[in-house]
Amino acid sequence: MTSSVQRKRIRKSPDDRRAEIVEAAATVALTEGLECITLRRIAEQLDVRPGLISHYFPAVEDLVAEAFGSAATAELETLLPADPPDGSPLNHLARFFARTTGPAYDDMSRLWLNARHLSRYRPVLRERVLGQESLWRGRLTAVVRAGVDQGQFRTEDAQLAAVLILVVIDGLASHANTGLGNHPPSVTRLAAATAERELGLPDGALAPTS
Repeated sequence: MTSSVQRKRIRKSPDDRRAEIVEAAATVALTEGLECITLRRIAEQLDVRPGLISHYFPAVEDLVAEAFGSAATAELETLLPADPPDGSPLNHLARFFARTTGPAYDDMSRLWLNARHLSRYRPVLRERVLGQESLWRGRLTAVVRAGVDQGQFRTEDAQLAAVLILVVIDGLASHANTGLGNHPPSVTRLAAATAERELGLPDGALAPTS
């Protein structure tokens, strides 16, 4: 007499299931690219039927936008958390630059490049990209303003300073697919140098500390 044991599936709440789908899609976005997000691909990733994915995301464009938003928000919370740890605005900004340069940030840089390119043709993704840009701009502006209030930074326009910094970071990020390994330090730390100039800081004030 033979018996079979069926694998027991845990029934998840709709919120948990949706979050799981978005997380899986964000992983695919970071490692393979937003173009690789399909209902079938995410179903395979989670070992479920494609119909389950389409139940939560009838249009794959919505899932692509959610995946990008999830990954970008998670990265922002790592780089510039809404509730920053102990330390001064100067410390927080130095930490931000230390984490936005080098190979560790390349996957995120590639995702932003990917999203901005695809957003030309995908309205839902375009709205999410614009929303994330606003969120990042606001978070960095808040750090700059806090530094001004505490007398650490000097600038007449905190938001303009933040925008200039982000523009340089984006420019450097555009080399993520080819690398900055052959460029001198004056190029690789261009964003930090721009911040030092715009915020009235001495050269090297935002250099990483050991």
